Amino acid sequence: MPLPLIDGLSALIVFGGTLLATLLRSGWRESALALRAALAAFGPGFSAERTRGELAAQVRAIREDGVLRARRRPVGDREFDEATDALIQHRSIPALLAAHEKHKARRLGEAALAMRVLAQSAELAPVCGMVGTLVALSRLPATSGPEAITGAVGMAVVTTLYGLLAANLVLAPLARKVERAARAEDAAREEVTEWIAAQVAEGMPHLRAAPVHHHHEAAA
Repeated sequence: MPLPLIDGLSALIVFGGTLLATLLRSGWRESALALRAALAAFGPGFSAERTRGELAAQVRAIREDGVLRARRRPVGDREFDEATDALIQHRSIPALLAAHEKHKARRLGEAALAMRVLAQSAELAPVCGMVGTLVALSRLPATSGPEAITGAVGMAVVTTLYGLLAANLVLAPLARKVERAARAEDAAREEVTEWIAAQVAEGMPHLRAAPVHHHHEAAA
């Protein structure tokens, strides 16, 4: 009798159990963050070229007219909107870089949290597979025929297989994909931030050095 590789009860035990265990261990907020990060990892991602194009008009205005005359021009990217606001408000490149670093810390922190949740799920999936094996064996009566034994063994094998596949072919690779996406976005945003700083340097106010007064002692 061939073992069925598609079994609804086995899938419910492994995948449903993994999801429930992850929610109980990580909580709704962290689990939702991991889900958003996983979905975003399959999206188009952050485009440095597109963002530079959207910021070009504002950067050009600061270069030509100076930061003192610059006006806010939101581009729809929260991080760069706040960074350029800080640049204009404080009239300094360090303010731009400080805002960027604040958002960078938040982004990388959220990515690390999402990777941790997915890594925990990868650890829990084989455990749920073992639970499925125990459930299958517990359903085996003391006096069973060959078909009942084959069915119980089949379910035990399938649940174990589901747990291993979920961990090694889905959840662990997904955690690495989230990590790669976070690194790529960080590098692209760093590139745009450095470009802004280099472009607007000419439009920054320069403090004039205070004149040096030389006091000569009167000749005796």
